[in-house]
Parts: sequence; structure tokens; C-alpha cells
Amino acid sequence: MSLWIYWLIIIILLVVIEAMTVNLVAVWFIASGLLALLVSFFFESILLQLMVFVVLGALFMILTKPAIEKMKSEKEIKLNLERILGCTAIVTKEIKKDVVGEVKADGKFWSAISSNKIAVGEEVTVKEIDGVKLVVEKNKVVKKKNSTPKNKNNTSKKKKETTKKKGSEN
Repeated sequence: MSLWIYWLIIIILLVVIEAMTVNLVAVWFIASGLLALLVSFFFESILLQLMVFVVLGALFMILTKPAIEKMKSEKEIKLNLERILGCTAIVTKEIKKDVVGEVKADGKFWSAISSNKIAVGEEVTVKEIDGVKLVVEKNKVVKKKNSTPKNKNNTSKKKKETTKKKGSEN
């Protein structure tokens, strides 16, 4: 019996092993087994065939595994529920403490609950998902510093002076 038959059996076994797993266990050695099968047609040396099988299998694994792992771990697409976490939503039906209300987030209406009362029209942040309800929290309102002068009369005098200067320049 020729040596190529043994290589064919080894390749078939490796294909079966690879088909039973999803972790790319034997794919590199399937490729090196095919090359060892090819070598067996031209050279009778079992040592040469084994070297081709082992060395090329290890080389294929070292060179291609990082690239394949990177392709497998590409950014996963977030599901509808995962995408909504952390989003800002608008309250469409009042939410009372532990009473279900409604919010509009990501263009869709959702049932929502909160530990505080939140009025219609207020902005909230989605904190978590409890079953089919969003758990929301009222956004903190940051008060802006008043940039207008406290004395309005002072401002109007400055405007009048500026207008007079412009008029006298013409």
C-alpha cells in the first residue's frame, strides 16, 4: 500500500475533527496534510513527508492564527436592547416612583420605570433594562451662569452711546 493512502486517511480524520469543533483546531494541519500527500507522490521518504506535515502545519498556525482570531473577534453588532443603554430618551407618559411610564428612545417607544417621579417632556438616561422595561434616571440639569449684566440700564446706556458714535462718524 502506498503512503499517499495514509495521508488521505489522516486528512479525512482531520476534516472530521475540524467539523466537530468550531475553534479552528486542525485546519492548518489539513493544509499541511494535503501538501504532505502531494510530496508522497514524488518522494518515498516518510521522514520528508512527516517534516512537511509538521513544519508546515506549525508554520501555517503561527502565521495565520492571529489574523483569523482578529477576524473572528471583529466588532459585534449590538442588539436593539444593548444599543439603547446609556442613550438619552424623552418621557412621553409620566413616570412615577415604581409606576410604569413611557419614553421615546432611538425613535421607539418603551415602557420605563424610575425610582423618582419624572414629568412628560423631560430628558432621561437609560441605565439598565429590566425585562421589557427600561430603567431610567432623570438627567441632571446644569445651570448656566448668567452672562448678561445685572444692571440692564447700564447695558442700554452702552447701546445708546455706541449708536451715537456710529451716527457721528457718518
